[in-house]
Amino acid sequence: MGRPDLNRRQLLGGLGGLIVASSFGFAALGTGADALAVGADTRVRYWNLFSGGDGANMIAMLDAFREANPDIAVKDSTLQWGSPFYTKLAMAAAGNRAPDLGVMHLGRVTGFSPGRLLDPWDVGLLAKYGVREQDYNPTLWKRGVIDGKLYALPLDIHVQLCFYRKDVLKKAGLLGDDGRIVPVTSPDEWFDVLKEAKRATKKGLQTIGMWNSDQNFQWWFFVAFYTQLGGTWFNAANTEVTFDTDKAVQVLEFLRRHVTDGYSDPGFGGLASAEQFLNGSPFVWEGNWSVPVYSGAKLDYGATPLPPVFGRQATHAESHSFVLPHQSDRGGATNEAAHQLAAYVVQHAQQWAAGGHIPAYTPTLSTAAYKKLDPQSEYVSAMDHQATEPKVWFAGSTGILAQRVGPIVVSSTTGSAKPEAAAERMRKALTRLLTTKNPMDGKTAAEGGAA
Repeated sequence: MGRPDLNRRQLLGGLGGLIVASSFGFAALGTGADALAVGADTRVRYWNLFSGGDGANMIAMLDAFREANPDIAVKDSTLQWGSPFYTKLAMAAAGNRAPDLGVMHLGRVTGFSPGRLLDPWDVGLLAKYGVREQDYNPTLWKRGVIDGKLYALPLDIHVQLCFYRKDVLKKAGLLGDDGRIVPVTSPDEWFDVLKEAKRATKKGLQTIGMWNSDQNFQWWFFVAFYTQLGGTWFNAANTEVTFDTDKAVQVLEFLRRHVTDGYSDPGFGGLASAEQFLNGSPFVWEGNWSVPVYSGAKLDYGATPLPPVFGRQATHAESHSFVLPHQSDRGGATNEAAHQLAAYVVQHAQQWAAGGHIPAYTPTLSTAAYKKLDPQSEYVSAMDHQATEPKVWFAGSTGILAQRVGPIVVSSTTGSAKPEAAAERMRKALTRLLTTKNPMDGKTAAEGGAA
């Protein structure tokens, strides 16, 4: 629980998906990065957290860059996903031993002490290599801006999706003329869909898998539906909690109803839900990174952003982004090569899209090659209605916010706490976090950088 990437790797292996060795250092993959470095004019050290299928796709893009730029040697190292990665990156930056280029989840950038542990991007250099602000969704670009400077260059967004079995939904009469799930615009409509889907589902299978006991997934689902209701977290100055407990109760009751109405089995964890989907369960909610698993299994399926049951479209989104870990002597040819490498990967993310992620570089989304990707082209609209965590130091993928509030959502969904009580606990947790100091720089959210 609480380690989505671990669950993902288990899923890829346990369900017969992609089997790709992860690495610590490029040489560990046996591809000869050190040999490539011989004779190169410039060397870029690059740290990332990509394993499994993502790791394979990243290596393919790096190899293409190496071939196109033989004068730049890229030494890439893959570190353990989650807190170990961020801890090591922070220590390296603080000790002036940082790599030239790194990757972070965009939601974690605000808490990483921009200006002290991260260096800002030179937008002029990025433009020189073909990447400009106008090539991005405006909201996504602004999330990487702190105190007027760009500290994160997004590579993608990865979103929570509603995966559905077309064969089951066709039997239930729930597919439109376009072969996609019928539109849903309210909780009642959604539960009507589940009711009809259940009638068409083989015995022994649940109707929907939704990671009921996983604190990260339940938190991500909550963020999506709370955003659909127009819910807010803090005021603009991050000095007051604006969390709406009435809206929170609506979301918690909605999530809980999947269990109480018998559509989601609380005894099934994430992996069991995925297995059930492979075996004919009509729905599962999870991240777009599961696309290679289900496509590899040759299922007749679709994937759409989480249903807009509360009146507006919004599905949880995070972003893998390139960052420049702080170096006291950053500059020169190596720094320019780091800009060039990041810009190249961002612009050549068709390979990355095969792993289910939505490329952040918007020109890619309009290409014929991307439009042919299925089901990626079905959920690409998520770029325009991202539900993200608040821009505070304790937010971001597997951050303190998810660790503190995610278990409270789980307690409501699984029935150990009433929604009203859970909502109050969530508000109290947010209040405590707002006055807590960031261990990176000793500042509260109100004292930290602003967009």
